[in-house]
Amino acid sequence: MQQTFDAVIIGTGQAGPPLAGRLTKAGWKVAIVERDLVGGTCVNRGCTPTKAMVASAKVAFQARRANEFGVNAGEVSVDMRAVKARKDKIVAASHDGLEKWLGGMEGCTLFRGTGVFEAANRVRVGDDLLEAKHIFVNVGERPRAPKEMVPEGVPYLTSSSILELDELPEHLVVVGGSYVGLEFAQMFRRFGSRVTVVERAANLLGHEDEDICAAVQETLEAEGIAFRMNAECIHLEKRAEGVAVHLTCAVDSPEVVGSHVLLAVGRQPNTDDLGLQAAGIAADEKGYIGVNDELQTNVAGVWAMGDCNGKGGFTHTSYNDYEIVAANLLDKDPRKVSDRISCHATYIDPPLAQIGMNEKAVRKSGRQAKIGVRPMTRVARALEKGESRGLMKVLVDAETDEILGATIFGVGGDEAIHCLLTAMYAKKPAELLRRSVHIHPTVAELIPTMLEDLKPLE
Repeated sequence: MQQTFDAVIIGTGQAGPPLAGRLTKAGWKVAIVERDLVGGTCVNRGCTPTKAMVASAKVAFQARRANEFGVNAGEVSVDMRAVKARKDKIVAASHDGLEKWLGGMEGCTLFRGTGVFEAANRVRVGDDLLEAKHIFVNVGERPRAPKEMVPEGVPYLTSSSILELDELPEHLVVVGGSYVGLEFAQMFRRFGSRVTVVERAANLLGHEDEDICAAVQETLEAEGIAFRMNAECIHLEKRAEGVAVHLTCAVDSPEVVGSHVLLAVGRQPNTDDLGLQAAGIAADEKGYIGVNDELQTNVAGVWAMGDCNGKGGFTHTSYNDYEIVAANLLDKDPRKVSDRISCHATYIDPPLAQIGMNEKAVRKSGRQAKIGVRPMTRVARALEKGESRGLMKVLVDAETDEILGATIFGVGGDEAIHCLLTAMYAKKPAELLRRSVHIHPTVAELIPTMLEDLKPLE
């Protein structure tokens, strides 16, 4: 059955539903296509479920520390079925609410199935052929499982399947020491599992500064997580007692054997079965769809939003993609991808937040800069809460006083860092924050103090 629409949106992740809402309010007839769960990764397998479980793990960790605060809590144990049930309830509320909103949206039709291009203006979903002048690809990413790493028949978990565990792994081996891997490593260690992280590189979190990476590793080691770094040739092997993770390819290579293995070695775009060639849409060797500063592909009338365009890979960048597309299409407002300042966080505890350029990037740029660093042991709020691990640092242009970037690894850092981010968007110099009066006692109140004590970056 062939049907004609003003727009077809493939995927109901973070950018798709709000765009459908804006377009239908403008009088457009919209088709939105979903082959799996409405809401995409963030709602179903990403932010919402993982942060719910991180919260449960935090409570378990704090309960075990109760005596430090003068509280007698007794022995602490974790019921993984109850943890999963709480997570599922939160996810269901978010998913169901979004599906109900889309289902009741006047002018919008939800199609279930895989959307495949047959031409630049036609998408097939099962027996339905959808034609539109405007097509928006919003298909997201999925976890990678390299074949050379995982032979057929070897059991492993991904960041999606591990969310369905209702039992506690005796020994969880996490392959990958980046953002996703470390969140799960700390989470399951706090639930009570023995945890080992295997990382190919010499440092965790390859994009972050070395002092930040070292502080993160020290914090996680203090909680009992083991690390095997410089694992140059990782591959899995099934064993009677679980799964062995080989760390090198040498004869009699060292290995670590776990009851469960989580692969957290990156993600790949869900573009391999979209029929991009039939529409003439260009993608790179990894499958990411090429877009310009307004998120238009090389084919007129086709846009790519969210993780599949390789321009961010975060929920907040995906939502901003929607804002950019809607602003240009409907508001005559020329918003661009290049307008945004890079920002991200990983929700280990304490959280790690980073905005703009880090020290590594500033040094590479050759810019004359100043740096401010403050350990969380010199933040009163952190000491009062008994959470004084980590540090904060900020980079400022030595000539213009422009804030170049900042990193906070510490309690409340994911929230406090936004005062710096807002100043950067406003193009205000560091002097604005130096002269600001922040509430005491907070983490953010030490940001002006840190800016008052900048040193040349040598």
